[in-house]
Amino acid sequence: MAEKVTSLQVAQRAGVSQSAVSRVFTPGASVSQKTQDKVRKAAAELGYRPNVLARAMVSGKSRIIGLVVGYLDNYFYPEALEKLSNALQERGYHVLIFMASRSAGNIDTVMEEILDYQVDGVILASVPMSSDIATRCQQAGVPVVLFNRSQDADGITSVTSDNYAGGRKVAEFLLAGGHRRIGYIAGWQGASTQRDRETGFRAALREGGQDIVAHGTGEFHTEDARAAARTMFDVSPDLRPDAVFVANDHMAFAVMDVLRFELGLRVPEDVSVVGYDDVPPAAWPAYNLTTIRQRANLMVAETVDALFDHIDSPSNATPRKVAIDGPLIVRGSARLPAGWALQRTVT
Repeated sequence: MAEKVTSLQVAQRAGVSQSAVSRVFTPGASVSQKTQDKVRKAAAELGYRPNVLARAMVSGKSRIIGLVVGYLDNYFYPEALEKLSNALQERGYHVLIFMASRSAGNIDTVMEEILDYQVDGVILASVPMSSDIATRCQQAGVPVVLFNRSQDADGITSVTSDNYAGGRKVAEFLLAGGHRRIGYIAGWQGASTQRDRETGFRAALREGGQDIVAHGTGEFHTEDARAAARTMFDVSPDLRPDAVFVANDHMAFAVMDVLRFELGLRVPEDVSVVGYDDVPPAAWPAYNLTTIRQRANLMVAETVDALFDHIDSPSNATPRKVAIDGPLIVRGSARLPAGWALQRTVT
């Protein structure tokens, strides 16, 4: 096996100092274009690769962001994580992805592992976080941002869609469509997204003189959502809801499949279905799902901006609670209120 090429060898070949080689491969360091060209040419000829971890030990900055994900079966997360990774890489940072349980079962272990990697910051997507974890990260000087989750505790930055307002919009839409028996299929009860969507939904229903007539829990899992739909709708017509709000799109797809292909019900003639997220399959003709859109681009931009605010100015940065409004995208899975048209966006 060939010996590893060193920065000294590159410096000798390029005719520059070893410190100049180090500056060329240090993001943000000052170096002339002439020196950079010579060093990169010599490095390419020798097959040299800088030791990022060694540089991190010297500088105290790894330029690595830990990205913790609870689950990926919801289409929203792969798309959002791709956008997060691209945005962080544009700032010269690398992304290290960790998988964690959505139920907080192993989040402590995962966070300990992340801190061992000397990351410069952590983004938690679709996972819960205790105030104890926040304290440990703060003590380690590692900023944390929650993505698509919020936390009641002070001192934690979070970026979400406005889930409460989204739930209200769905209720107001269904009430305007003349529905009188409205059901709800919840996600995982430990998620702030689920809690806020249901709270807003119930509040607007009560203002309209109604309440949820049937409640199921899908846990943000396809099979659980199917089971909840069977329980809710495989009943006599006088007990069956005429509309159902499902806490996210990938559960809504499962609910629609049960309604149409197992129970023989028509959507929206017999049952209106509304979801949340507006993932790509929601627009497919097979589902044509009315749903609340999560603005992933804006959520990612706010998350990255907040994270680097904490990284670049740790003593001056203040925690943020960002809730981005999401429009109701009206398609064909729900009965339309009088005068409404398909493909309408309600903000």
